[in-house]
Amino acid sequence: MGPDSSRMRLHLLSLSLVAGVAAAQQAPPQYGCSSPESRQLDFWVGEWDLTYKSGNAEGRSRNHITKTLDGCVVLEEFTGPPGTPLVGRSHSVFDRATKQWKQTWVDNTGAYLDFSGGMLPDGRMFFGREAGPEGKRFRQRMVWEDVKADSMRWLWQRSDDQGATWKTTWEIEYRRAR
Repeated sequence: MGPDSSRMRLHLLSLSLVAGVAAAQQAPPQYGCSSPESRQLDFWVGEWDLTYKSGNAEGRSRNHITKTLDGCVVLEEFTGPPGTPLVGRSHSVFDRATKQWKQTWVDNTGAYLDFSGGMLPDGRMFFGREAGPEGKRFRQRMVWEDVKADSMRWLWQRSDDQGATWKTTWEIEYRRAR
């Protein structure tokens, strides 16, 4: 064994020690979510009766919202109106890394929508995304407003001018189920 071999072993040992110290200094993962930010969507938790316009008729549905995974995930279980087979789910989480809310929606039509959001300057909660084909992109968002203990309004909105103006295309009245 020559001096180059000894130097190589010493170098590898040094690298191993540095890696070991760095790994030991990393904080263990933080489980559970009780920060004020991770509780911003708690108003939505509960059993809700929904009323909305469906064409010229009034539509009615049900939405069951719970917190799961140690309080980190808000799970939405949406059931379409009677006689309609639509069933959908969303998972919402406050992403500690980006400091934004993230939501994924999936349903039994094969739809997949991904959103990010948080609080608007006026205090309303929202989730938004970009959609549409290249060259014809537009923005979509959902906004909760007039939030009270037993009621709220949910708006589905669209902007064709990069968020300068918004048009409500679907409005749902939430009433806490009794």
